[in-house]
Amino acid sequence: MNRLPVMEEFCTLQGEGVYSGCPAYFIRLAGCDVGCVWCDVKESWNKEEHPLVEVDQLVNNVLESGAIRVIVTGGEPTMHDLGPLTAALKQRNIKTHIETSGVHALTGQWDWITFSPKKFKAPTEEIFQVCHEMKVIVFHPSDIQWAIELSKKTNANCHLILQPEWERQDESMPLIMSHLSQYPHWRLSLQTHKYIGVR
Repeated sequence: MNRLPVMEEFCTLQGEGVYSGCPAYFIRLAGCDVGCVWCDVKESWNKEEHPLVEVDQLVNNVLESGAIRVIVTGGEPTMHDLGPLTAALKQRNIKTHIETSGVHALTGQWDWITFSPKKFKAPTEEIFQVCHEMKVIVFHPSDIQWAIELSKKTNANCHLILQPEWERQDESMPLIMSHLSQYPHWRLSLQTHKYIGVR
């Protein structure tokens, strides 16, 4: 059944990580079994509250937008079979990106995989070998050491990123800056879309 539960879809700029500032079409899928305490889209958690949308309709929406890059996010998008969606997008030369906590096996064909691990649920071992960037949200001081331990499992080409939780930037930024001064192969990400007032 080539339908997916969709909370929302829209054109905007990627606000975080390596592709920050790049135009993209976001498809936010409903359903999440991780439950981050700082999640700012908790309304995405229950997939039963959102409509099922045909993959062909999603692809048509992307094409009509003129976007060249699609970012599939959630919720936790790996709860769903994303093979049909990514195959249809790739046939039309659309770049495919995913943002995931890595707690389920990946499906689909991805040009870019953003792995954002959460302490609340362990990721698969697979995700460490295939992710292009690992972005850790710093909510508590212990998150930085946790990020260091996780980074030991990532592939050699993975970008390592720390991002302050939006509501705790005053506490987190000095810790992140200290870490970056000691480990210059890491980098900082900010939620630039919130600063400029876009989705």
